[in-house]
Amino acid sequence: MWNYNFYIYITTNPEKTVIYVGVTNDLRIRLHQHYENRGKKNSFAGKYYCYNLVYYEHFHHIEHAIDREKEIKKWRRAKKIALIESVNPEWRFLNNDISD
Repeated sequence: MWNYNFYIYITTNPEKTVIYVGVTNDLRIRLHQHYENRGKKNSFAGKYYCYNLVYYEHFHHIEHAIDREKEIKKWRRAKKIALIESVNPEWRFLNNDISD
């Protein structure tokens, strides 16, 4: 059996006022892409400077990751905040934790 890695993740801007939910197969590279695209108007994450990781979940099957991303995207902001704070109450930026 193949061991695949997929992630759903939540990023925020430096002021922690905007929330972005995404899915990727390489979290480190995706965060770098978000950082490089900061301020660019052609994407939501870029437009609102959402490059700071505050939450993520790991999956072995892309279908499960996509289903979870869709589920979270439908939630109201308060529920997303509760999810983040369930594991990261200070909204600490986790980018350096997964960079290596």
